[in-house]
Amino acid sequence: MTLPKPFSWSREEARSGKFDGKFIIGVRTTGIYCLPSCPTHPPKPENVTLVRTEAEALGMGLRACKRCRPDLYYRGRDEGTELFEGLIARVAADTARFADASALAKGAGVSATRLAELFRAHAHLAPAQWLRRIRVGQAARELLSSKDKVAEIGFGAGFESESVFYRQFLAHTRMTPGAYRALDGATTFLLHLPAGYRPQEILAYHARDPEGLSERSEANRIWKALHTDDGPAVLEITLEKDGAWVKVHAGGKLGRGAMAFLHEAALRMLGLNNEVTQFETRHAAFVARRRGLRLPNLPTGFDSLAWGIIGQQINVKFAGSLRRDLIQLAGEKIGDMRAHPTAEAVANLSVAQLHGRRYSRSKAGYLIDAAAAIARGELDIESLHCGSALAAEKRLVAQRGIGLWTARYILMRIGFADAPPIGDSALATALQKLHKLPERPGPEEATKLMQAFAPHRSLATMHLWTYLKEAA
Repeated sequence: MTLPKPFSWSREEARSGKFDGKFIIGVRTTGIYCLPSCPTHPPKPENVTLVRTEAEALGMGLRACKRCRPDLYYRGRDEGTELFEGLIARVAADTARFADASALAKGAGVSATRLAELFRAHAHLAPAQWLRRIRVGQAARELLSSKDKVAEIGFGAGFESESVFYRQFLAHTRMTPGAYRALDGATTFLLHLPAGYRPQEILAYHARDPEGLSERSEANRIWKALHTDDGPAVLEITLEKDGAWVKVHAGGKLGRGAMAFLHEAALRMLGLNNEVTQFETRHAAFVARRRGLRLPNLPTGFDSLAWGIIGQQINVKFAGSLRRDLIQLAGEKIGDMRAHPTAEAVANLSVAQLHGRRYSRSKAGYLIDAAAAIARGELDIESLHCGSALAAEKRLVAQRGIGLWTARYILMRIGFADAPPIGDSALATALQKLHKLPERPGPEEATKLMQAFAPHRSLATMHLWTYLKEAA
């Protein structure tokens, strides 16, 4: 049914997205239908028909606009997500075919500028950075699964020379290709730390719960209990001046898949899975006293999700004690430690069990519901970091009990570089102090203030938290 006349609306309001989902613009002369926010040149009013639903537009014989993609909008998708996820699927199928960013742009059918915007929004990386990460990942898998020569693996992943492969592999994995291959069967390995690495905040983060069952830190050492496909294991990480020695404690021999997982876990725990140089160069004055600061990530997506839900609207100390109770209830024991429980283990708990451990009934329900969604395969929490940040955020907030703060916190802790946890009390306080504001900024103002740090707002959040502690 067409909209009744007169119907009051303006182009300016429509372009803001205010009317998307409320009506559709049908253009009789071109035979297309558009969202009200469509950026194309507006048609003449006499050629426009406003309808309420997409079905009506299709019934009139109209086609979806290729610019604003109302068909994707009404399927709960958007053009950028479709484009990005389609491209990463093609790259995964044939990495060597995409030699550089221009090849990515050609594969996506977009300009270099549009490609950069796409990757900044969805991957929080420049296209070339993302492509290097994908190539290194492919090479790492080949190093552990095949006996091909190292140089051949590098060329097969699309690196133009052996020296470039060696340099970029070391930068991303903090190991040489040969040392990484030796992970199969190893119990000790060395991660090369970048120049200027700052360990104090990393050590402090892993010591945040003095009674922790899953992780602890003393002096220059960190211990972390983790669940692997081959049984529980403990990572013992010793931070030296130029390197981090990682010793694996397990009840039996771990396979190559488990060792690859533990290597990635160590990188995340030490904040080595993202670069800091570009941020420090752009914001030299702001970071001057904290150069080398990194954001520690959590080793698994479910650990991040559980911590995010547990930490909602309570202080860190109480959140830590609730998390400890969860690990005590459902974590796998190894020595005097327990690994963080899997989603399947938490899904088998009851609200009553957690409520008996001081959880509110709503918080217990949110956590168990999310764990059950993961266990059923409805929420692939461990693969979210491989896809679109925007799609991941949308998927997370669709889960009962997860709002914007929790979703952004999860994205930040699983490795997305531009996911500020807007709504975080300490972040707002730090912004107030930094900008000398009369009161703490609300979510809208905090979003505007954090925009200056894009596309590195996750690391900026860590700097602001540290700045606030220093100021105190």
